[in-house]
Amino acid sequence: MKRRTKQRDEVRELLDRTPGFASAQDLHQALRDSGSAIGLATVYRALTALADEGVADSLTREGETVYRACRPGHHHHLVCRRCGATTEISAEPVEEWASGVAKAHGYFEPEHVVDVFGLCPDCHNASTGN
Repeated sequence: MKRRTKQRDEVRELLDRTPGFASAQDLHQALRDSGSAIGLATVYRALTALADEGVADSLTREGETVYRACRPGHHHHLVCRRCGATTEISAEPVEEWASGVAKAHGYFEPEHVVDVFGLCPDCHNASTGN
């Protein structure tokens, strides 16, 4: 774990208060709007460190990496393509499949990331008029 800094704490606190995923630029602007002098490069470094430590999730949406605070431990997401709503899910069949494929090919200590993108119920209902 990297040493704690005031800037990383600022980013972490904002991420904890931010619903859903947000880009580094969005978080940087929110920090600046609140009076912080933090630089964009520092926000990127803090987010990368938080993701490496497992306290932030990151995923690529429409070519941009976005972040959110997460619960510790391995998990997966359902992500709405329209509004960005995200649900953490466990996926035991995926875990078993990944372990089995790795073992079948002689790999050890497999890791994987699974994010499922679709439309959340609200966005689906809005698009179908229900």
